[in-house]
Amino acid sequence: MKDPAGRHEPRRAVNARKRMSRRPSRLGTPAGSTAKPDRVREPDAGFPGLLKRVWRRAAEAADLPSSLDVLLTLDGHVPGDVQLRALDCAQQAALTALCGLTWHDPDPADGPAAEAAATRAEEPADRAPGPSGAPAFLGEIGLAANGRIAVRIPGGRPLDPRDLIGGVRRVPWTPTALAAYRQELARTAERLARSAADCRAWLAAQGPGGRDALLAQAGEAALRTAPFVLYQEDKQYTNFRDHNTLTGKTLWPGHPDCALNALRQLPLDLWSDHDTQLVVCLTLLIRSGGFGRIEEANGTQLTVDHVAHTLERVRRGYNAVPGGEPVPAAASRRVADLHDLATALHERRRAVGRSTQLYREIHGALMHKAERVAAAPGAAARARQDAVVERLRTKLPPAGATLAELGRAVAAAPGWLAEPHGAFGTGLESLVHETVAATAEAFDADFAMSRGMRSLPALVRALRARDWAEICDWDITHFFCCVVPLPRAADHFGGSPAALADAAWAMSSRMQYNSWHFVAGNLPPVPEVAARDHFVPPTVPDIAFHSDQHHHGHVHNNVRFSIRSPQPVQVGGRRFDGFMDLRLLRCAGDPFGEQDLLAAQQVSAFIARATELAAQLVTAGKELEVTAFDSGWHWESITGGRTAASGPSPDHARRAS
Repeated sequence: MKDPAGRHEPRRAVNARKRMSRRPSRLGTPAGSTAKPDRVREPDAGFPGLLKRVWRRAAEAADLPSSLDVLLTLDGHVPGDVQLRALDCAQQAALTALCGLTWHDPDPADGPAAEAAATRAEEPADRAPGPSGAPAFLGEIGLAANGRIAVRIPGGRPLDPRDLIGGVRRVPWTPTALAAYRQELARTAERLARSAADCRAWLAAQGPGGRDALLAQAGEAALRTAPFVLYQEDKQYTNFRDHNTLTGKTLWPGHPDCALNALRQLPLDLWSDHDTQLVVCLTLLIRSGGFGRIEEANGTQLTVDHVAHTLERVRRGYNAVPGGEPVPAAASRRVADLHDLATALHERRRAVGRSTQLYREIHGALMHKAERVAAAPGAAARARQDAVVERLRTKLPPAGATLAELGRAVAAAPGWLAEPHGAFGTGLESLVHETVAATAEAFDADFAMSRGMRSLPALVRALRARDWAEICDWDITHFFCCVVPLPRAADHFGGSPAALADAAWAMSSRMQYNSWHFVAGNLPPVPEVAARDHFVPPTVPDIAFHSDQHHHGHVHNNVRFSIRSPQPVQVGGRRFDGFMDLRLLRCAGDPFGEQDLLAAQQVSAFIARATELAAQLVTAGKELEVTAFDSGWHWESITGGRTAASGPSPDHARRAS
């Protein structure tokens, strides 16, 4: 193994260092030597606990519509339409018949019967008893352990309590509701049959070679994209937990259990309707906005109707941006027309992104994401930026009244970035730390952080040699992340500065992993790069809500609300998307808003520009290594003292030698 500067370290020393704990409060002690963990995760922490609270609220609701509102929104944690679009056809027909709930307008192809049914559905149909005074059917509503609503439909078996959170709510059905359900179900079945035939015909027109290309594209998307869970009726397609059916963290590329791999040599007439829709829908989503668009279907039914709904929402958002030719609506919900719409949206997205900030909302409880078009920066965004600048003006050499002016001042005389400054070995380290610290205060964030690469010289040398294997071989210690918490953040960790330092280091380590995970996505697709685990680097910022649900690190460290602002950096003539980012976290209180994100984007651009200038200095011959922001640094900066164990941190000791 080589350290970040490329110097060789004896194997014995490497192994000894690996056996030592890197947790700030345990530096200098052997890893795994404590009798018990510092913190034990509660069984109901995160998503299981949320679902139990949701079900209690839903069970206590006065009537069925109120109960469904709690279930659909997970008691205000997610948009209700996501849960509604997760229902299979029969469950959706049931809620339409009972309460008039639907996620889309009637399909014109369904004719006037659909409009008549929608009108009838406006009046709830579960109020009156049957002719004998008893309900015609007694159904059930429950909450499944995966967060989806469970519905017992007419003719269906009782809900299995082993699959549910809590119990069930009994739902009486009137003859009117049953009639509406039968009509809605028949209409839906007819629509799905038309769509399945259309998908099969469109795939047939692509030919064997075209279908292979679509399968390869979808497989690469599943491999290089964050976790997603998609449904086709009761069938689940996922690269996440449970029983994986797509290539991802569990199934390696080419695995025979991957649904996409299983189709490669299979004649089209043997593909199931589920599989034809899977391939077509993934194709449409990717065509409209890249691999990331798949996550906008997360947690929902993956059908052509649902994709059409998503594309129409995107179209309206893009067309609201002044300038350029508006994108016309799809002529129909046929695949060919939707493919034309997706292609037009792809082109329009480029133009919109040049004039307006695109970002994504992330709803952590369901891992659902949605692209948004931001409004113009306003007074709130400017106030955040001004507060950052006010602090930086007293901490850094460049002068300026705005972030833009500070950036120009750094560019005019960048040499200090490679020289010692303050308590740091380089001005770049000082700039990163002071900007992150200023951001935490200005944005009222419990934590702020920024990541990057420790050795720009090593990267420049590897790029000059086109040694892609060398870059892919680097581990997470070749990257850094500076995490700065506000002192009040200790309140979320038992009031302990030591626990706060451990949490900050856990976040730093995870961000180092993210840098490692993204960097290979910027390299040519040679075999060494293709074989290396990596995601497509992020290019747009995001705001996350209630992220303390699934991700173990987020649950342990109370990562509830966040902003992520990734930025590209040019190094040695190559653009590295997502090379660094600025992240803001709140453990409780109010979520961040769009204006906060717009301001954070300007701050992260300032750090990215300084990083790019530092890379230019390195390209011209300067040596510049980032040695701060290891576990010992986080302990000392947060607790103001030495490590709990005796002696300096292993990293400090190694660098000092």
